[in-house]
Amino acid sequence: MLHLSLFNLPLRIRIRSFFCIPLTVTVVLSSALPLPHLAFVSPSSLHHHFRRVSSSSPSKTSLSPSPSTSMASHSETFSQSQFPPPPVAEKKEHVMEMFGDVRVDNYYWLRDDSRKKPEVLSYLSQENAYVDSVMSGTKKFEDQLFAEMRGRIKEDDISAPLRKGPYYYYQRTLQGKEYVQRCRRLIPDNKAASVYDTMPNGPDAPQEHVILDENIKAQHHQYYSIDAFKVSPNNKLVAYAEDTKGDEIYTVYVIDADTGALIGEPLNGVTSYLEWAGDEALVYITMDEILRPDKAWFHKLGTEQSKDVNLYVERDDKFSLDLEASESKKYLFVASESKTTRFNFYLDVSKPEEGLKVLTPRVDGIDTTVSHRGNYFFIKRRSNQFFNSEVVACPIDDTSSVTVLLPHRESVKIQEIQLFSDHLVVYERENGLRKIIVYHLPPAGEPPSSSLQDGQAVSFIDPVYSVESSESEFSSSILRFSYSSLKTPSSVYDYDMKTGVSVLKKIDTVLGGFNASQYVTERQWASASDGTMIPISIVYRKDLVKLDGSDPLLLYGYGSYEICIDPSFKSARLSLLDRGFIYAIAHIRGGGEMGRQWYENGKLLKKKNTFTDFIACAEHLIEKKFCSKERLCIDGRSAGGLLIGAVLNMRPDLFKAAVAGVPFVDVLTTMLDPTIPLTTSEWEEWGDPRKEEFYFYMKSYSPVDNVKAQSYPHILVTAGLNDPRVMYSEPAKFVAKLRDKKTDDNILLFKCELGAGHFSKSGRFEKLQEDAFTYAFIMKSLNVVTRHGSGEA
Repeated sequence: MLHLSLFNLPLRIRIRSFFCIPLTVTVVLSSALPLPHLAFVSPSSLHHHFRRVSSSSPSKTSLSPSPSTSMASHSETFSQSQFPPPPVAEKKEHVMEMFGDVRVDNYYWLRDDSRKKPEVLSYLSQENAYVDSVMSGTKKFEDQLFAEMRGRIKEDDISAPLRKGPYYYYQRTLQGKEYVQRCRRLIPDNKAASVYDTMPNGPDAPQEHVILDENIKAQHHQYYSIDAFKVSPNNKLVAYAEDTKGDEIYTVYVIDADTGALIGEPLNGVTSYLEWAGDEALVYITMDEILRPDKAWFHKLGTEQSKDVNLYVERDDKFSLDLEASESKKYLFVASESKTTRFNFYLDVSKPEEGLKVLTPRVDGIDTTVSHRGNYFFIKRRSNQFFNSEVVACPIDDTSSVTVLLPHRESVKIQEIQLFSDHLVVYERENGLRKIIVYHLPPAGEPPSSSLQDGQAVSFIDPVYSVESSESEFSSSILRFSYSSLKTPSSVYDYDMKTGVSVLKKIDTVLGGFNASQYVTERQWASASDGTMIPISIVYRKDLVKLDGSDPLLLYGYGSYEICIDPSFKSARLSLLDRGFIYAIAHIRGGGEMGRQWYENGKLLKKKNTFTDFIACAEHLIEKKFCSKERLCIDGRSAGGLLIGAVLNMRPDLFKAAVAGVPFVDVLTTMLDPTIPLTTSEWEEWGDPRKEEFYFYMKSYSPVDNVKAQSYPHILVTAGLNDPRVMYSEPAKFVAKLRDKKTDDNILLFKCELGAGHFSKSGRFEKLQEDAFTYAFIMKSLNVVTRHGSGEA
């Protein structure tokens, strides 16, 4: 399930990324020209992990396999019979009956909400031991992959500095350290902002100040993650939300930005939705017993949490709260949202005693996201009629009087708006690709024009790519955004909205001889069973693939929550591409890549379109000779793990190997249980199986309910014991039932992280180790791991 609030959509979708150092070279671009295809440098990994919405020091020389080196693969069959028997979960009959239908779950006992029962922990440990046994023979190869991945990273690096008031703020990574330092540096003479602005680093520059070193904070924790990190308006204090288990239940600390001294007592048991209300107060959100964000609170610094003022309680269990600050920082917006409806309250930061006021009322089927400039609120509004959204404005003192600024268009989805003192930036989506359009606004004292004219578009050169908004200064004319493609490392740009000039501020460095010109990225279209054309994004190394059906291919899919899996760069993926793999993303229905209707046609009673679309993409890639069945591997996480489970039951003959990460596979049982986190809020996504029509439709695709006696490909399933989004017991039951039913001798592995949650381990190198393990499994499944530990596709 997904708490929508990355990126971000309804409750903010979280992104994990790492940061690097600004280039000393400045690249200047005219708005009339496409952004450059920058072939010379490097990557940052964008991990889109959603909930059901996710060593030794290597040499810095090139560690990737040389394409000119022939490595004869060891063709020994990868099969279960080669290894000791896998764990067998005990069967304990649990009968469930509804609508005259009887289901027997022999593995229901694996669910332990306390996560402490000895028999459950023992079984999970046995599964982990079996994983270690099966993969022990390729540990050397896994270590080689990890060394390659780590060797591409510039470990001592900083992110592109961001101006906030009198400071540059940025994150620094250190050689050998898992986590970041959060830093700032004074802006010399507080000079005016410019796209050509660079942060001085020399001996005469203002001294760097480390506000918080996560490496120190993480020392005594197996898992460590900071989500919200909010600087007060006067830049004197910082509030941050800390999770030390992976269960996404946070503790909020307020510290002095200069000394690090703790201010007051921490706020316990809260979400990461946190904003400053002026310089001396915070607004935050807490959850109910099923981890649904349901209460908004006002906290005055220096007072006890028990004395905090409750601003709002959402009692409808299909709705969850979100919290945003306007770009102007003058208002805070508390939103309550379901999967189809979103309404908003506002808090005037200068008058917090007045409490929340209604901005957009609750109307079923109307979804509004709000912001502020001058005397007006700006609103992105979606309805059943205007399904791809419109942008409207209303006076602060008359919120019912609405002026349409950007009308609805059936072929263009308005995904996000970003306000500046003189500009409106609109992130649109057309034909599956994201665009940035900049509009000049009249002076703040004047009413916005009834229709905005002559929007200025930013151009991009790759045929498929990803572009994301970034935090920018409201009072400036400089827009910051990030750009990447499947072959272009993550790049940060500052764009002057007055002149149309773009300047590259940072491109992630990829060490080890990476050259983007060696790779080809393209888009294919597969025909679904109903004739709908499904886009596929593809990348491969042009000097290594044959495109005759013999190449190995990894196909990724998600397809839920209107989430867009845009084609972005990941340096770890080069360990596949440099071995002759093709990597592809199936942009299937249920996601949002092709607009709102794309999502609507892949949810509720149309959910099976998601699975058949993915199968159609796989068949298209085989037909066009990108791969063959014997060379096709598939991957998906969370709701994408549901996708993998469903297509494995439907077409196990189509794939050689599959990876299902933290998969939502026990759909029917979970959605029937309102005590499980996220269930009630997701009835509008999957359907409410307490209604007969949804019950039987859900049962027809729920992976656990459709495992049968048939041959399955090699399968790797992962889980996190503390995962609050997809309980570890779902993949555990799926694996146990597969072991009991499947008729093949292929490998089935279940790896459960006992100290992590939905997003797996928290350290940057730990995440690379997991990528290396997954890739080793895939290549072992394809029998391309040599006796000497090398891999060749």
